Amino acid sequence: MNINDYEDTTIYKVVVNNEEQYSIWPADRENALGWKDVGQKGSKAECLTYIKEVWTDMRPLSLKKAFY
Repeated sequence: MNINDYEDTTIYKVVVNNEEQYSIWPADRENALGWKDVGQKGSKAECLTYIKEVWTDMRPLSLKKAFY
């Protein structure tokens, strides 16, 4: 079996940290320290699409605040 033949059936959740940076995490796992759920779950592709739509400014919050 080739790695490209593997179908990822994992359900993911979208998480965000205090710097407003987004990531995905397997939905059945506890969040890493400093990350909280945003309420979006689904396939990897669905979660990444959500992040692409909402995370329009990639700068960390601390950097954004420095320019306000």
